[in-house]
Amino acid sequence: MAGEPVLFIVNPASGGGKTARDWKAIESWLPSTGLKFETALTTRPMEAVDIAKNAVRQSRPVVVAVGGDGTLNEVVNGFFHNSAPIPTTTRMAMVPLGTGGDFRRSLRISLDPRQAVQVITSGVPRRLDVGCVTYQGNDGNTQVRHFINIADAGWGGDVVHRVNAGKKRSGGATFMLTALMTLLAWKNKPMHVIIDGEAHDVVAQQVVVANCQYFGGGMRMAPNASPTDGVFDVIVIGNAGKVESLRGMSRIREGRHFDDHNPKITIMYGKRIEVTSTKQVRLDIDGEDPGMLPALFEIQPGSIEFLTPR
Repeated sequence: MAGEPVLFIVNPASGGGKTARDWKAIESWLPSTGLKFETALTTRPMEAVDIAKNAVRQSRPVVVAVGGDGTLNEVVNGFFHNSAPIPTTTRMAMVPLGTGGDFRRSLRISLDPRQAVQVITSGVPRRLDVGCVTYQGNDGNTQVRHFINIADAGWGGDVVHRVNAGKKRSGGATFMLTALMTLLAWKNKPMHVIIDGEAHDVVAQQVVVANCQYFGGGMRMAPNASPTDGVFDVIVIGNAGKVESLRGMSRIREGRHFDDHNPKITIMYGKRIEVTSTKQVRLDIDGEDPGMLPALFEIQPGSIEFLTPR
């Protein structure tokens, strides 16, 4: 690839330190691919946003998120300033390491680092939609964050809050155990949902705003969502009970929960989604837990150019 080197942004803390070990192995063979590259290792949360933003403003050819979905989300946010896309020719790519693996499932990016790197050199650039969410931060102030995969309000927000508060984050098994523990203490919340101007009052376990298909360590919540169709898939899990939820989890993992025509699970589509509640309801934004309702989710069609497998 001619011109400036590809920039790999690596979160060495991702996956409880596994990413740091994996990246060291990748760096040993990466030069043999002929790819010109530079590496930036993050040392603190949100640093990848600043590193990516600097590269995007310089129109570096490719910026690669190396790590999990949290690292991916930070790099995505580096493509935006004051809610708007930064004018750039920079493309984005991902080498999925650590715990992250939900976004890459929708795009079929391999967990094999050699195949993921091959996408950087010979993949197909596609313009992907990105979600922009305005919400109440944990400090009480209004904040803005972008997401490329899935955001949700409710049970999922409590789950990621517990997972991220844990000392070591490790993959789907930990996530599932935490989800079960959180469900036992969870009470469904009243939520006011407005989808493209149409209002819905619900008592809900969660309201999911999906740009892609998978979240929560392989749960295929939005089996038909596409990051190129210009709309969110909005799934409302209504006033479901604990036992009912436990029984339904395998169906969601398989992406077959809509086959059952359960009246407590509804799907709608929209570009502008407002969610409020009289109760405290936490948010999950690409597996991070930066705040709570009220929240406004807006789609920004084709706002990032991403290298994807052929």
